[in-house]
Amino acid sequence: MLLVSRSDSAYHHGNLGPTLESAALELMRTQGHASLSLREVARTAGVSHNAPYHHFGDRAALLKRLSERSMGELLSALQAVEQHQTSGKGQMQESADSARVLAVGIGVTYVGYAADYPERFRLIYDPNVCIPGAPSAEMKPLLEQMEGVLARATAALLPADQAPPAAELGTAVWGVVHGLAELVVAGHISRAEVEPAMVALFGVRGE
Repeated sequence: MLLVSRSDSAYHHGNLGPTLESAALELMRTQGHASLSLREVARTAGVSHNAPYHHFGDRAALLKRLSERSMGELLSALQAVEQHQTSGKGQMQESADSARVLAVGIGVTYVGYAADYPERFRLIYDPNVCIPGAPSAEMKPLLEQMEGVLARATAALLPADQAPPAAELGTAVWGVVHGLAELVVAGHISRAEVEPAMVALFGVRGE
């Protein structure tokens, strides 16, 4: 009797990539990505040990794809906050505080992703996977869009008649938010401390 492997079936149905990615992300929850092996991913996915090599080529390519997927998740979460804040349905009454509330929401969401998925957050910013200054063709637009979200939230904090130093101030805000995320992931501060810290930083006033 001829048995068809799950990997062969996955090839025919075009879902081998997502199957392997999901298996890899499952493994990363408990061991991170530093020791992730393609053979272990194949075993978890229930496919032949050669299947990951056929699809991704090597371990580095798999990690790069997982980094891009994770960045896409983070970006989507940030965009959802921005869209809710600026849409008619979620729009707040105009006030001097609305931009600060948006900035806090963006920051809390950024840190929240890191707290919920620390292994994916670490992978996104691993310089051996996403090379600083030389991201992959898929990662580059994701980074640019994320920087755009941060830049818009930052620019909104400034008076209308003040030309925003978008690059410098945006970098500073990103540094603050990312630093808080790193502290939460490392366990130096609790997730509950993040929102009060950002409220204090941006000077959000109560009603």
